[in-house]
Amino acid sequence: MSYLVSATDLENIRLNEPEEVSAILQNIALILATPKGSAPFYRDFGISSEFLDKPVPVAKVMMISEVREAVEEWEPRASVIGVSFKEGVPGKLVPVVEVEISVEE
Repeated sequence: MSYLVSATDLENIRLNEPEEVSAILQNIALILATPKGSAPFYRDFGISSEFLDKPVPVAKVMMISEVREAVEEWEPRASVIGVSFKEGVPGKLVPVVEVEISVEE
């Protein structure tokens, strides 16, 4: 089963989430919302901002690559199927990630 996640999905964050799928989706949203270098002791956590000030088509390609790598590294229980962007947000690229979750039962 696949799920859609974006950085804007953090409004109802729950620490120590008991439901495994919800915890994984919350972790991915946190990865997407965190600029790389801003988490103390985990400077590699999050998404790089090297794509800032690039033309939108170039920035999208760079961000897709960055999102895939970050999710693979920091949330190994999820596989990225695709990355798209929210429309209608002027001046911002808001990634929406489709993931498949492997939960052992």
